[in-house]
Amino acid sequence: MLGFAAIPAAGNFVGGLVAELTEPSPRRLSIALHLAVGIVLGVVAVEALPRALDTERPYLMAAAFAVGGVAYIVLDRAIDAARRRWGSGGEGQGPWMVYSAVAVDLLADGILIGSGSAIGTSLGLVLALGQVIADAPEGFATIGALRKTELSRTKRLALAAAFLVPALLGGAVGFVALREQPEWMRVAAFVAAAGLLMTATVEDMVREAHEAEHRVFDSIALVLGFCGFMLLSETLG
Repeated sequence: MLGFAAIPAAGNFVGGLVAELTEPSPRRLSIALHLAVGIVLGVVAVEALPRALDTERPYLMAAAFAVGGVAYIVLDRAIDAARRRWGSGGEGQGPWMVYSAVAVDLLADGILIGSGSAIGTSLGLVLALGQVIADAPEGFATIGALRKTELSRTKRLALAAAFLVPALLGGAVGFVALREQPEWMRVAAFVAAAGLLMTATVEDMVREAHEAEHRVFDSIALVLGFCGFMLLSETLG
Protein backbone atom coordinates (compact mmCIF):
# COMPACT_ATOMS: atom_id res chain seq x y z
CA MET A 1 0.00 0.00 0.00
CA LEU A 2 2.81 2.43 0.81
CA GLY A 3 4.28 1.62 -2.59
CA PHE A 4 0.96 2.54 -4.20
CA ALA A 5 0.84 5.81 -2.24
CA ALA A 6 4.36 6.68 -3.38
CA ILE A 7 3.42 6.43 -7.07
CA PRO A 8 1.61 9.81 -7.27
CA ALA A 9 4.48 11.50 -5.41
CA ALA A 10 6.96 9.99 -7.90
CA GLY A 11 4.87 11.28 -10.81
CA ASN A 12 4.81 14.70 -9.20
CA PHE A 13 8.61 14.69 -8.84
CA VAL A 14 9.09 13.71 -12.48
CA GLY A 15 6.88 16.60 -13.54
CA GLY A 16 9.01 18.89 -11.38
CA LEU A 17 12.21 17.65 -13.04
CA VAL A 18 10.75 18.50 -16.44
CA ALA A 19 10.06 22.03 -15.19
CA GLU A 20 13.66 22.31 -13.96
CA LEU A 21 15.15 21.14 -17.27
CA THR A 22 12.93 23.37 -19.41
CA GLU A 23 11.73 26.95 -19.17
CA PRO A 24 8.23 26.89 -17.61
CA SER A 25 6.73 30.03 -19.10
CA PRO A 26 3.50 31.49 -17.64
CA ARG A 27 1.67 30.02 -20.63
CA ARG A 28 2.97 26.46 -20.04
CA LEU A 29 2.36 26.83 -16.31
CA SER A 30 -1.25 27.86 -16.91
CA ILE A 31 -1.86 24.93 -19.27
CA ALA A 32 -0.33 22.46 -16.79
CA LEU A 33 -2.46 23.80 -13.96
CA HIS A 34 -5.64 23.68 -16.03
CA LEU A 35 -4.86 20.09 -17.03
CA ALA A 36 -4.29 19.13 -13.40
CA VAL A 37 -7.50 20.89 -12.32
CA GLY A 38 -9.48 18.96 -14.92
CA ILE A 39 -8.07 15.66 -13.68
CA VAL A 40 -8.75 16.51 -10.03
CA LEU A 41 -12.35 17.36 -10.90
CA GLY A 42 -12.49 14.02 -12.69
CA VAL A 43 -11.29 12.22 -9.57
CA VAL A 44 -14.03 13.84 -7.51
CA ALA A 45 -16.81 13.36 -10.08
CA VAL A 46 -15.88 9.89 -11.35
CA GLU A 47 -14.49 8.18 -8.25
CA ALA A 48 -15.70 9.84 -5.05
CA LEU A 49 -19.19 11.18 -5.66
CA PRO A 50 -20.65 8.04 -7.31
CA ARG A 51 -19.61 6.06 -4.25
CA ALA A 52 -21.31 8.62 -2.00
CA LEU A 53 -24.53 8.52 -4.02
CA ASP A 54 -24.64 4.72 -3.75
CA THR A 55 -24.90 4.86 0.05
CA GLU A 56 -27.99 5.21 2.21
CA ARG A 57 -26.47 8.06 4.23
CA PRO A 58 -26.48 11.13 1.93
CA TYR A 59 -26.53 13.60 4.82
CA LEU A 60 -23.54 11.94 6.40
CA MET A 61 -21.67 12.03 3.08
CA ALA A 62 -22.43 15.74 2.70
CA ALA A 63 -21.06 16.29 6.20
CA ALA A 64 -17.93 14.30 5.32
CA PHE A 65 -17.38 16.50 2.26
CA ALA A 66 -17.74 19.60 4.45
CA VAL A 67 -15.26 18.19 6.97
CA GLY A 68 -12.75 17.67 4.18
CA GLY A 69 -13.19 21.23 2.95
CA VAL A 70 -12.82 22.69 6.44
CA ALA A 71 -9.75 20.53 7.04
CA TYR A 72 -8.14 22.06 3.96
CA ILE A 73 -8.90 25.57 5.22
CA VAL A 74 -7.23 24.78 8.55
CA LEU A 75 -4.19 23.23 6.85
CA ASP A 76 -3.95 26.14 4.42
CA ARG A 77 -3.96 28.65 7.27
CA ALA A 78 -1.24 26.71 9.08
CA ILE A 79 0.91 26.52 5.95
CA ASP A 80 0.35 30.22 5.28
CA ALA A 81 1.49 31.05 8.81
CA ALA A 82 4.65 28.97 8.29
CA ARG A 83 5.25 30.66 4.94
CA ARG A 84 5.08 34.09 6.55
CA ARG A 85 7.45 32.98 9.28
CA TRP A 86 9.97 31.94 6.60
CA GLY A 87 9.69 35.44 5.15
CA SER A 88 8.02 34.54 1.85
CA GLY A 89 5.34 37.16 1.30
CA GLY A 90 4.08 39.58 -1.27
CA GLU A 91 4.94 38.37 -4.76
CA GLY A 92 6.00 35.00 -3.34
CA GLN A 93 2.53 34.20 -2.10
CA GLY A 94 1.29 32.67 -5.37
CA PRO A 95 3.96 29.95 -5.61
CA TRP A 96 3.43 28.94 -1.99
CA MET A 97 -0.32 28.79 -2.56
CA VAL A 98 0.32 26.29 -5.35
CA TYR A 99 2.75 24.32 -3.18
CA SER A 100 0.33 24.07 -0.25
CA ALA A 101 -2.54 23.10 -2.56
CA VAL A 102 -0.48 20.31 -4.15
CA ALA A 103 0.71 19.08 -0.73
CA VAL A 104 -2.88 18.80 0.45
CA ASP A 105 -3.84 17.19 -2.85
CA LEU A 106 -1.18 14.50 -2.32
CA LEU A 107 -2.41 13.99 1.24
CA ALA A 108 -5.91 13.45 -0.15
CA ASP A 109 -4.46 11.15 -2.84
CA GLY A 110 -2.85 9.09 -0.09
CA ILE A 111 -6.12 8.85 1.82
CA LEU A 112 -7.93 7.76 -1.34
CA ILE A 113 -5.30 5.14 -2.11
CA GLY A 114 -5.07 3.94 1.49
CA SER A 115 -8.81 3.59 1.94
CA GLY A 116 -9.10 2.00 -1.50
CA SER A 117 -6.39 -0.49 -0.60
CA ALA A 118 -8.34 -1.30 2.56
CA ILE A 119 -11.23 -2.30 0.30
CA GLY A 120 -9.07 -4.23 -2.17
CA THR A 121 -5.52 -4.27 -3.51
CA SER A 122 -6.63 -3.88 -7.12
CA LEU A 123 -8.66 -0.77 -6.26
CA GLY A 124 -5.67 0.81 -4.52
CA LEU A 125 -3.52 0.18 -7.61
CA VAL A 126 -6.13 1.68 -9.95
CA LEU A 127 -6.37 4.81 -7.81
CA ALA A 128 -2.57 5.15 -7.64
CA LEU A 129 -2.11 4.85 -11.41
CA GLY A 130 -4.98 7.24 -12.06
CA GLN A 131 -3.55 9.92 -9.76
CA VAL A 132 -0.16 9.88 -11.51
CA ILE A 133 -1.72 11.55 -14.55
CA ALA A 134 -2.80 14.51 -12.43
CA ASP A 135 0.32 14.71 -10.30
CA ALA A 136 2.83 15.00 -13.16
CA PRO A 137 1.40 18.34 -14.40
CA GLU A 138 0.97 19.40 -10.78
CA GLY A 139 4.68 18.80 -10.20
CA PHE A 140 5.52 20.77 -13.34
CA ALA A 141 3.29 23.62 -12.16
CA THR A 142 4.73 23.57 -8.64
CA ILE A 143 8.38 23.80 -9.69
CA GLY A 144 7.45 26.35 -12.35
CA ALA A 145 5.78 28.46 -9.67
CA LEU A 146 8.66 28.04 -7.18
CA ARG A 147 11.12 29.26 -9.81
CA LYS A 148 9.49 32.66 -9.36
CA THR A 149 10.98 32.75 -5.86
CA GLU A 150 14.62 33.13 -4.79
CA LEU A 151 14.96 29.46 -3.82
CA SER A 152 17.90 27.57 -5.29
CA ARG A 153 17.42 24.51 -7.51
CA THR A 154 18.54 22.23 -4.67
CA LYS A 155 15.92 23.65 -2.33
CA ARG A 156 13.22 23.45 -4.99
CA LEU A 157 13.98 19.78 -5.66
CA ALA A 158 14.10 19.09 -1.92
CA LEU A 159 10.65 20.63 -1.56
CA ALA A 160 9.42 18.52 -4.49
CA ALA A 161 10.84 15.36 -2.88
CA ALA A 162 9.13 16.32 0.40
CA PHE A 163 5.77 15.70 -1.31
CA LEU A 164 6.40 12.03 -0.56
CA VAL A 165 5.62 12.70 3.11
CA PRO A 166 1.94 13.74 2.78
CA ALA A 167 1.32 10.99 0.23
CA LEU A 168 2.66 8.25 2.52
CA LEU A 169 1.02 9.79 5.58
CA GLY A 170 -2.36 9.90 3.89
CA GLY A 171 -1.96 6.35 2.62
CA ALA A 172 -1.01 5.00 6.04
CA VAL A 173 -3.83 6.81 7.82
CA GLY A 174 -6.41 5.75 5.24
CA PHE A 175 -5.35 2.11 5.26
CA VAL A 176 -4.79 1.58 8.99
CA ALA A 177 -7.82 3.54 10.13
CA LEU A 178 -10.29 2.04 7.66
CA ARG A 179 -9.28 -1.54 6.87
CA GLU A 180 -11.39 -2.96 9.73
CA GLN A 181 -14.25 -0.47 9.37
CA PRO A 182 -17.64 -0.92 7.62
CA GLU A 183 -18.01 0.12 4.01
CA TRP A 184 -19.93 3.34 4.72
CA MET A 185 -17.00 4.65 6.77
CA ARG A 186 -14.61 3.94 3.90
CA VAL A 187 -16.90 5.81 1.52
CA ALA A 188 -17.07 8.71 3.97
CA ALA A 189 -13.28 8.87 3.93
CA PHE A 190 -13.36 9.00 0.12
CA VAL A 191 -15.85 11.86 0.21
CA ALA A 192 -13.85 13.78 2.83
CA ALA A 193 -10.77 13.47 0.60
CA ALA A 194 -12.90 14.79 -2.26
CA GLY A 195 -13.70 17.82 -0.13
CA LEU A 196 -10.00 18.39 0.39
CA LEU A 197 -9.29 18.06 -3.33
CA MET A 198 -12.11 20.34 -4.43
CA THR A 199 -11.32 23.09 -1.94
CA ALA A 200 -7.60 23.05 -2.71
CA THR A 201 -8.28 23.14 -6.43
CA VAL A 202 -10.82 25.94 -6.42
CA GLU A 203 -9.18 28.17 -3.83
CA ASP A 204 -5.54 27.95 -4.88
CA MET A 205 -4.76 26.11 -8.11
CA VAL A 206 -7.45 27.76 -10.23
CA ARG A 207 -6.44 31.19 -8.96
CA GLU A 208 -2.79 30.63 -9.85
CA ALA A 209 -3.77 29.13 -13.21
CA HIS A 210 -5.42 32.41 -14.15
CA GLU A 211 -2.36 34.53 -13.36
CA ALA A 212 -1.35 34.33 -17.02
CA GLU A 213 -3.51 35.74 -19.80
CA HIS A 214 -6.36 33.29 -20.24
CA ARG A 215 -6.59 31.63 -23.65
CA VAL A 216 -8.91 29.10 -25.21
CA PHE A 217 -6.42 26.24 -24.94
CA ASP A 218 -6.38 26.63 -21.15
CA SER A 219 -10.04 25.66 -21.07
CA ILE A 220 -9.39 22.90 -23.59
CA ALA A 221 -6.65 21.50 -21.32
CA LEU A 222 -9.10 21.46 -18.41
CA VAL A 223 -11.70 19.57 -20.45
CA LEU A 224 -9.09 17.15 -21.80
CA GLY A 225 -7.87 16.44 -18.29
CA PHE A 226 -11.38 15.64 -17.10
CA CYS A 227 -12.26 13.49 -20.12
CA GLY A 228 -8.89 11.74 -20.04
CA PHE A 229 -9.41 10.71 -16.45
CA MET A 230 -12.93 9.48 -17.23
CA LEU A 231 -11.54 7.22 -19.97
CA LEU A 232 -8.67 6.00 -17.80
CA SER A 233 -10.98 5.22 -14.91
CA GLU A 234 -13.28 3.27 -17.22
CA THR A 235 -10.32 1.37 -18.73
CA LEU A 236 -8.62 0.49 -15.44
CA GLY A 237 -11.91 -0.08 -13.63
